[in-house]
Amino acid sequence: MSGHLTESHHQTRDEHNHKGFFTDTSICIGCKACEVACKEWNRNPADSDWKLSESSYDNTGSLGADTWRHVAFVEQGKEKIEAARESGRKLIGLGMPSIGGPKPRGTNAFLERGDLGDGDLSGLDTAPPDTPDFRWLMSSDVCKHCTNAGCLDVCPTGALYRTEFGTVVVQEDVCNGCGTCVAGCPFGVIERRKDGIAQPKTNRDFTPGEQAATPNVGVAQKCTLCYDRLTDDQTPACAQACPTTSIKFGSKEDLAKIARARVRELHKQGLTEARLYGANPKDGVGGTGSVFLLLDEPEVYGLPPDPRVATADLPRMFKRAAIAAAGMVGAVALAFMAGGRR
Repeated sequence: MSGHLTESHHQTRDEHNHKGFFTDTSICIGCKACEVACKEWNRNPADSDWKLSESSYDNTGSLGADTWRHVAFVEQGKEKIEAARESGRKLIGLGMPSIGGPKPRGTNAFLERGDLGDGDLSGLDTAPPDTPDFRWLMSSDVCKHCTNAGCLDVCPTGALYRTEFGTVVVQEDVCNGCGTCVAGCPFGVIERRKDGIAQPKTNRDFTPGEQAATPNVGVAQKCTLCYDRLTDDQTPACAQACPTTSIKFGSKEDLAKIARARVRELHKQGLTEARLYGANPKDGVGGTGSVFLLLDEPEVYGLPPDPRVATADLPRMFKRAAIAAAGMVGAVALAFMAGGRR
């Protein structure tokens, strides 16, 4: 089953209301509620033994077979900030806590009286300072559910398939663990699960449970956009748990409108570095089902600037190969004909 969608496929997909995510990193606070909700709902194993990554507050590191939602903590020091300033960009920090903390400055249009308790907070500004020494950026990353899905294209067993919601899901009982899909994903999202990782000790209702064996060892794993919840007309667990609505869920068409309106709003506020990622249907993966609003270059967030499906050029390659083969056959035929006349 190919991941590339023809016009008829697009029409079928639209009829079923293609679902997706819009992740607005400008209001992500790095709480990791989405990570926790994802693991709890999908019963995903823990990541190793909860060690910190030493150079970062991020203790999960990246997406993988056991982490289908990952909140990236992008910590930029003075050197990177100065380099960015030299390029003439206006930098935006997300105001993570620091020693001493920023002092209240002026007014903040996002805080209105009564929003947080009964006190009058209208004169308090919690907008982060544009510090020259350090800034935080955060983003909740997830599978992109590409329109032209490389993982789906290269799967030899048909374990990966496109659902009625336009998402890409792994059939665990069909996957043979070959790992071809891992190489086919331009975002490095999908991964085979390893053994020896602790399982949760609680049941779905939070009652004590037995230490279970790690499921689906050797099988490719990734975000399903909570397919089991979608079929029940529920919101994916991560979007449901997000306290700031940084993760928005809905139809792809509606989310695209919301995302573009949000970028225009931020630009009016002077945040000209705000841009959308994954919203271009003409990019190397045909657009994605997970669109992100970023406050810096994609590389800053660990995202490829120009993702491209490895199989995207196959039709053109086959066409050229066919033309070359036809030319060779024609040349051989002419040679035989010329030889026969002699």
